[in-house]
Amino acid sequence: MKPKGLLIAVVLLAVLGALIWWSNKKQAAAGKAPADTSTKILSIPDDQFQEIRIKTLTDITIDLLRDNGKWTMTQPKPLAADQDAVATMVSTLSSLNADKKVADSAADPHEFGLDIPTLDVTIVKKDGKSSELLVGSATLDSAGYYAKLAGDPHVYTIANYAKTNLDKRPEELRDKRLLTFDSDKLTRVELTAKGQTIEFGKNGQNEWQIVKPRPLRADSSAVGSLVDKLRDAKLDTTELPEDAAKKFAAAPKLASASLTDAAGSQNIEIRKDKDNNYYAKSSAVEGVWKTSSDAGDALAKGLDDFRNKKLFDFGFNDPSKIELKGAAYVKTGDKWMSGPKTMDSATVQDLIDKLRDLSASKFSEKGGGEPAFEATVTSNDGKRVEKVTISKQGSQYFAKREAEPSIYELEAKIVEDLQKAAADVKEAPPEKKKK
Repeated sequence: MKPKGLLIAVVLLAVLGALIWWSNKKQAAAGKAPADTSTKILSIPDDQFQEIRIKTLTDITIDLLRDNGKWTMTQPKPLAADQDAVATMVSTLSSLNADKKVADSAADPHEFGLDIPTLDVTIVKKDGKSSELLVGSATLDSAGYYAKLAGDPHVYTIANYAKTNLDKRPEELRDKRLLTFDSDKLTRVELTAKGQTIEFGKNGQNEWQIVKPRPLRADSSAVGSLVDKLRDAKLDTTELPEDAAKKFAAAPKLASASLTDAAGSQNIEIRKDKDNNYYAKSSAVEGVWKTSSDAGDALAKGLDDFRNKKLFDFGFNDPSKIELKGAAYVKTGDKWMSGPKTMDSATVQDLIDKLRDLSASKFSEKGGGEPAFEATVTSNDGKRVEKVTISKQGSQYFAKREAEPSIYELEAKIVEDLQKAAADVKEAPPEKKKK
């Protein structure tokens, strides 16, 4: 080989070797997880937070204090705190990471907006020790904010969401509930709407019943929905209380409610103006506030909206005995029996489903007519016995529960389907003998 050709071959071999080395190095680097370069600015266990003090650029000071596990606001004035909102703040502060470190020393604090911080947050722990976080101006690319700890020269950047979670107005951190009752210990609800007062109470099975204007079965889900809407009713801080008070005074009354739990009674009155805005005055909160339509719409209902339209209360617990005119079915083990006969379970279950779903279209003041169907259902281990009689007058069906004054109006198809299900109950086919 000529010397010139040999030189070219050596150069090509060197280049090839370098390319192979570079490729192997790149692959090895790609196989490694990227290093975690984040820096922990604050690391405080959630349960060690005792107090949080916040000072804003506009000289608003908020002081939050934890007492027996509950946060309260002591500055700018004593108020119950929104536990969820403060919990978000605690979560942000307890494990605050820096996006990156930008300086080992803030020689010129003005450069980072730290000479006059936009936010000054002091955390006091249970042991009395404190940490102070200073948040300065936004970064040039608006991707975050400059921040540092008081007494620490290092300057970091933090994410926008961290600043947002901490920079709150007193209105955002106060408890916004209009009512503070304990729904688990609620024993009485009184509703005044549409010119009528309705009172709900609990029976021995802890179920809601209508007590006034007269004892009636209540639709537990409807009463439960009313309680939920009142429990979740919040004041709207976007409108000043003094403005809301003027509009409340000028608006007609929509409804009011009184709720009693183990701690006593709380009252609320809601009014609706001509522009469909809702305003509330509550005994649990100082002042008059704008609120959403949810609570107002839940209150603006009449007696029939809360009455139970179902004819049977056995619910999803299958009965143990069904008695019809001329027939009786008793549950024995997993079989339905009629005297010595074993009945077809599917047809009996269809009858049970029709009885369970039997519901009125509305209530009537008058009934009457000839008897068309009668059923007595025993459930709850024999503790609940319900008897319903259905009569027909012309083309209209009416139903009554034994020992109750209410008259239920039924749609014809529902009754016809029930009658068919009762007629279709049949004896089970004989079991095949095993060989």
